[in-house]
Amino acid sequence: MAKNAHVRHSGDGKAFWMLNGLYEVKASSDETNGAMTVVEMTVPEGMGPPPHIHPGTESVYVIEGTLRYHIAGETIEGGPGSFFHIPEGTWERFEPTSTVRMLTTYTPGGIDEFFAEAGEPAERRELPPWSDTPPDFDRIIEIAGRHGIQMQPMPDA
Repeated sequence: MAKNAHVRHSGDGKAFWMLNGLYEVKASSDETNGAMTVVEMTVPEGMGPPPHIHPGTESVYVIEGTLRYHIAGETIEGGPGSFFHIPEGTWERFEPTSTVRMLTTYTPGGIDEFFAEAGEPAERRELPPWSDTPPDFDRIIEIAGRHGIQMQPMPDA
């Protein structure tokens, strides 16, 4: 195999539980020499992140399920096969309208370090036990700031 090539099989690598979802790191920043972070996310209905801007770009491919993406003031519905590319400096958030599974690529890499700090190591490769306690968004916003991510409180429903 080529020098610095990276291979990850299903169930390999780090995984985190965050916002009642499962975030599986397919390629970390360290494994790509900082070029990118690739994460497969499984997120239940209604459990997306607060509005945010992070360094670099974000590209999302929806594998299963449906979501509503809020990008720079626009709202776009998406489902299996939908692809979203969010340029650097763009306010965005996604809102699953069913359990959604998506593959997300961040360039440059590094956001995996945010997920590791804000989430908790996943005990299993499945959604965590449901928590009726609301997420501590103030804590997540604080951690995001340490990783160069600007985050706002969740909008009122």
